[in-house]
Amino acid sequence: MKGIDRLREHLVREYRKRTAKSRAAFARAEKVLIGGGSHTIRLWRPYPFFASGAEGPLVRDLDGNEYIDYWQGHYANILGHNPPLVRRDIASWLARGSLHTGFEAGHQVELAELIVRRLDGRDLKVRFTTSGTLATMYAVMLAQGWTGRDLVLKVGGGWHGSSPYLLKGIKYDRQAGFEGRESAGVLGDILRRTLVTRYNDGDDLERVFQRKGDRIACFIVEPFMGVGGFIPASKEYLERARDLTRRHGSLLVFDEIVSGFRFAPSGLQTLYGVRPDLSAFGKIIGGGHAVSAVVGDRRIMEGCERGRSGGGRVLFEGGTFSAHPEYMRAGLMMLGRLADRAGAIYPRLARLGERLRAGIAGAFEAEGIDVQCSGAGNEVVPGSSLFMAHFPRRRGPVRSPRDVLDDGRTDVALREEILKLALLVNGVHVVHGGGAVSYAHGERDIRRTIEAYGEAARLFRKFLG
Repeated sequence: MKGIDRLREHLVREYRKRTAKSRAAFARAEKVLIGGGSHTIRLWRPYPFFASGAEGPLVRDLDGNEYIDYWQGHYANILGHNPPLVRRDIASWLARGSLHTGFEAGHQVELAELIVRRLDGRDLKVRFTTSGTLATMYAVMLAQGWTGRDLVLKVGGGWHGSSPYLLKGIKYDRQAGFEGRESAGVLGDILRRTLVTRYNDGDDLERVFQRKGDRIACFIVEPFMGVGGFIPASKEYLERARDLTRRHGSLLVFDEIVSGFRFAPSGLQTLYGVRPDLSAFGKIIGGGHAVSAVVGDRRIMEGCERGRSGGGRVLFEGGTFSAHPEYMRAGLMMLGRLADRAGAIYPRLARLGERLRAGIAGAFEAEGIDVQCSGAGNEVVPGSSLFMAHFPRRRGPVRSPRDVLDDGRTDVALREEILKLALLVNGVHVVHGGGAVSYAHGERDIRRTIEAYGEAARLFRKFLG
């Protein structure tokens, strides 16, 4: 048996010893839920633990185990799980308010005003919906409606949710690269109309626009790559994207679902000084609730207003729970706190993120194991609370999603499966080898996390050599 198989067996045994109640809950779930749950990334092998509560940096499972959590609500909980500020306010508001009514309420106006103000956008308008997938989908529809064009350009390795328009170029395949089909049910015609370019490669971007620029409705890009490796865009790249889209009559769309309000009390676009035509926000802006938004130039956003004639209107209807008063109130509390205390919150997040990345690298280096940690900022992004550990098959920096997703370049299984289990049995929960530090994490949490990575490194050396 190979060393990695023996290590996997060892970790599974240890995990099973700790999580009997979660194992039973998962067996029950498998009988009625596809795969045992409703979100694939939460369903790791051999089975996920089931959460019974969460507070600050910690999450507890049914067996009473506590984990220092860096998933933090899919990176939404920048102040930690269940921040008292939001919890107390929502409890008080619900006591004198109501649950879902389906009517307009005032807090969405205040939240929209706050977002526009933080983006310094006098000519911006907002429409809320409930998920990042919907926000990016509607942004693409608005771009196609505005330009009358049929092609969408995205980055290889970029994840923008499960909108059919963007389910291409996410996973790396040795034969197809980033050009493969990501999902059954996405029609071939849609796949052919989705183009893929390389991240942080301005020359490749220019080549695509030279060939197809007159048909490209929009270029959608994350200014700080998420699932594709926690890699910041260079300022030159985003400025070139802005210039190319403008010259070719296309729209520039920033996906700031992860990056919005993560590095500053605004979008990353304000730090880069590059203003897109449309932006998608989510996660943090909901204060722990299902909130996303498309923000953009009022002329483009007016494409979804009622009263537009014929087929010219984009049916951006939002959904049953769009702008739910409770969600809007929570988002308002969250963004208000981030803006009011930015001088304390963001430097602390950056400092703890840097300490964690350095500590992880040191823990593996001490055991003679090559590791690279992505997630650091750059000359524009002053610091970062994001981190992701990679195990390269050959030395070199993490510059692109291919460096993270190509198993020929980095050991993907070691990061995604083995490291996750090794950390779980030592009381730390991560996704994709890392995650996001919240403001609730303290020095003790960081120290314990580095120790857990050190234990993982010792196991790797023992079983893998």
